Amino acid sequence: MKQNINIFLVSILIAFASCSFTSKTFDNPDKDKLLMQLVTYLLEEGHFEPKNINDSFSEGVFERFLNLVDPLKNYFYQSDIKEFEAYKKELDDQILNYDVRFFNLVYERLLIRIENSKKVYNQVLETPFDYTLEETFNTDYENKAYASSKSEMKDNWRKQLKFSTLSNYHDLVSENEDTKKSNTDLEVEARAATLKSLNESYSYIDDLRREDWLSMYVNAIAEEFDPHTFYFAPQDKDRFDAQMSGKYEGIGARLQKRMDEISITELISGGSAWRQNKLEVGDVILKVRQEDELEAVSVVGMRLSDAVKLIKGPKGTNVILTLKKVDGTIEDLSIPRDEIELEETYAKSTIVEKDGATFGVINLPKFYIDFEDINSRNAATDVKKEIEHLKAEGMQGLVLDLRGNGGGSLRTVVDMGGLFIEEGPIVQVRSTDDDKEVLKDMDRSIEWDGPLVILVNELSASASEILAAAMQDYKRAIVIGSKQTYGKGTVQNIVDLNRMIRSNTNGDMGAFKFTTQKYYRINGGSTQLEGVKSDVVVPDRYSYIDIGEKDQDNPLKWDEIAPANYTVWEHTFSYESTIQKSKNRMNSSAEIKLIDDNARWIKTMRDQSVYPLNFSKYVSELESNEAEAKRFDVLSEYQTDLTFESLPYERPLMEQDSVLRINRERWHENLSKDIYMEEAINVLSDLKNSYKINKLAQVKD
Repeated sequence: MKQNINIFLVSILIAFASCSFTSKTFDNPDKDKLLMQLVTYLLEEGHFEPKNINDSFSEGVFERFLNLVDPLKNYFYQSDIKEFEAYKKELDDQILNYDVRFFNLVYERLLIRIENSKKVYNQVLETPFDYTLEETFNTDYENKAYASSKSEMKDNWRKQLKFSTLSNYHDLVSENEDTKKSNTDLEVEARAATLKSLNESYSYIDDLRREDWLSMYVNAIAEEFDPHTFYFAPQDKDRFDAQMSGKYEGIGARLQKRMDEISITELISGGSAWRQNKLEVGDVILKVRQEDELEAVSVVGMRLSDAVKLIKGPKGTNVILTLKKVDGTIEDLSIPRDEIELEETYAKSTIVEKDGATFGVINLPKFYIDFEDINSRNAATDVKKEIEHLKAEGMQGLVLDLRGNGGGSLRTVVDMGGLFIEEGPIVQVRSTDDDKEVLKDMDRSIEWDGPLVILVNELSASASEILAAAMQDYKRAIVIGSKQTYGKGTVQNIVDLNRMIRSNTNGDMGAFKFTTQKYYRINGGSTQLEGVKSDVVVPDRYSYIDIGEKDQDNPLKWDEIAPANYTVWEHTFSYESTIQKSKNRMNSSAEIKLIDDNARWIKTMRDQSVYPLNFSKYVSELESNEAEAKRFDVLSEYQTDLTFESLPYERPLMEQDSVLRINRERWHENLSKDIYMEEAINVLSDLKNSYKINKLAQVKD
């Protein structure tokens, strides 16, 4: 571990603990007011770029909250909105006074409107749809007006449900060759399928409690500051911790609720339930009992999150589930709880040969760390181990695949950067009105000094961008991928709200994540909004879709600071010429041209907002789209001549673990069809060959 980053993180925690949280008392007996007090205090005192909570801010919160609770405008009427608008410029005063009157008004009205909507959609789905009518449905909900009357609301629902049912009806008509049912019967079946789907969706809505809706209101306030400032209700914080650490304590099963039933959808490889081999996918959980209790608790109709709380627990304990098995029998099953590692979170590696040379690939889904146990496995230590395994197999070049990696721990990315350079700065960070801090790799050892390619896309964000930017500034790696990465150049801290309260009698208050710093490349530029520009730009399906930081609400602005003191990597291979060779290959590739055409077509499809509700026109439009889509079928058939294999250390594990084996085989198969990975390997091959040529030239000189 790098000592300087540890000291840096500890100093932040001490600063918050000593300067902020101990100087103010938080003890409001009203839980709602207490939560508002905690959140507003953190926003005003701790956010990197505090905002004036004024009338303009109030209007933003007003619009955002209504958008969150009624995004499709299926519940509220114009009369409701007119009543709510009395508060449009008063929310700033309410927020500063920890007042939730506006929330209470909207919440109570929302419950009434949701119940009304159930009656409406049931009434609409009792009547057959006429698919011969010339009418359309518009999905541009942002510019849609709220209904002014019950009849208008019912007609809005009718069009929306007709649009949903049209797809079901078309599928049934297409599959009707064998059954020979009448179109009337098929229309009835299509409406029944829509009704079933809606009822399942509403069972989730019915499970939401007042505290869940209040969380949305708090986040409407938080997200006015920036898109990464967020309130975690207690159960959301648990999920976040599991994602960041890659592990949790439980039985190792994923659950799903459908109507009143909670069933098993997946057994996590390596988990205690998987090892026990008695629980099955499809089993329905009826009751849950703790090993030290006599009475079991029925979970039929219970909120999924509440059922999960009953089932999870400390490792070394047991939980007894009453199950309705797949075959219909009822049985009690005692399952030990253990620490479950979510293997898909962790780094994984593979080897591939090209032209007699061996290359390594490491896929890193996120920069994970366990904040509760900083000595446990993390992304940097795992990547280091994978590099060691790959070097043992004679690796001559490495691809680090950060596509889809949304970031994670700042500490791990600094440590990881140090694996590829001798020593030096990795990233610069700045707090409000503070001097910048340069986070450096202080360890002179290098884990990998050979050819390095980093793969990115539009979803590579935050820590991924820090690493890619640092390696690019050092000219240590060639970055291949999207025109730019996501563009998140901010750092967030997470505060456990319970620790801010000296004597909490209100139960778990959750946690708050808020932006406290911005980070900058070692060349001084920010990745905020602009991301990292790839050395070799390759189009993909996201190329024209608005999914980056610049497309979010209220992002912080781009800026720059003075560069850090660093020295560009001294190359023994041809860096610039290798990049140019790759660009030439990409520009002349028919597949890449087709990928770009496909991306433009996807953009066109996503931008469409008006759809026909006439069956003949719907079919005609569908056939036209399918004909265009067929033009891109060849992309899914693309096959490289590369074969990827697991490393020797992993093969015995795969023999014991069928899920791991299947996952690895699927990954290797996908890599063998991956044109971006193929180009990354080509670049490594070029770098390796240029290294030989340069060495020969040095010998002659």
